[in-house]
Amino acid sequence: MPSKLLQLFSMLPCLGKEGRDADIESSYYKNLSKLLEDLIASCDGTSLPVHCYSADDLIRATNNFHPSRIVRKDLNCTMFRGFLNDQLIIIARYSIGSLYHESWENEDGVRSRAIRDIVVSIHMSNHENVLKLLGCCLEFPVPALVLENAAKGVLEGDGSLRDNEDQPLILPWKIRLRIAKQLASAVTYLHTALPSPVIHRDLKPGCIFLDHDYVPKLSNFSLSITIPPTYSDAEDDPKGTIGYVDPAYMRSGCVSKKTDVYSFGVLLLVFLTGRRAWLIKPQEGGYISVIDYMKSHAYQLQAIVDPKILEEVGGNEQVEQQLHDFLELALSCTQEEIEGRPYMSNVARELIRIDESILPS
Repeated sequence: MPSKLLQLFSMLPCLGKEGRDADIESSYYKNLSKLLEDLIASCDGTSLPVHCYSADDLIRATNNFHPSRIVRKDLNCTMFRGFLNDQLIIIARYSIGSLYHESWENEDGVRSRAIRDIVVSIHMSNHENVLKLLGCCLEFPVPALVLENAAKGVLEGDGSLRDNEDQPLILPWKIRLRIAKQLASAVTYLHTALPSPVIHRDLKPGCIFLDHDYVPKLSNFSLSITIPPTYSDAEDDPKGTIGYVDPAYMRSGCVSKKTDVYSFGVLLLVFLTGRRAWLIKPQEGGYISVIDYMKSHAYQLQAIVDPKILEEVGGNEQVEQQLHDFLELALSCTQEEIEGRPYMSNVARELIRIDESILPS
């Protein structure tokens, strides 16, 4: 074992106190064993200190995980806002079963997802557009993450926010473009800066938090997968969110960097149209995707762009060119065949170019 990893162990408390609940202690050591195993496999001998919080800390911080503290809920993970050590935090708590699928995953499966989230978050926390991991709690049956607060909250499925009165807050075009540009930087970092490429596999608005300056913070790496060195892809059962999952991945079971590119392209279309990626149409007895919506409008910019953006732009030709280039980039990302899609690094560069195409007046 690399000596530097000993610094990691020193950050993890022991549970040797008399009277400690046996279930808590069992959960702690089961989670600790799996966490250390995954960290050792991923850190390449680098020191990665992890702060551990107690279950009591998180229960106090969230008023026993009161529903009024919920920020986001998604299958096996519910995120709560809390107050701990004089600061606001976000706690991601994983649970077995879900509102939608009572036996969707067993305890070991959910534990693996939670620990995967912890491990990748540790590696990514130094990027300014990732929700920073402050620590974790190993005393629940499945580990919980303690993350920095994001004042504006999480994006809705249509790319909007909710204000303090729970009303939709539509973001201006400049902010949508800036969010897209900064997220592209984070995903590029995920693909290229770690020892092996990591694929997020679940890029969507519900993974994007905004701070008080509307700076995006990518979160939820629980479905991420590492591509082995020297390989261009990895095989795994298709996972992700309907409307965002790469159809090529669905057909082949092969995950690559282009898998995230497709999902990111759908995200760009959500920002551009103000529509959800996948909308239920009960009156028609089916569904329509944002891509189907664009096809039905013959990819005509004026017909598919969010009316709020068009109203804001007011016929400005330079901004309309931005919208056109943004659409073209989204369409290249969402091509059915992966060979025609750009890499995230190219997407990031193009978004920088689009953002800088209008010089300050």
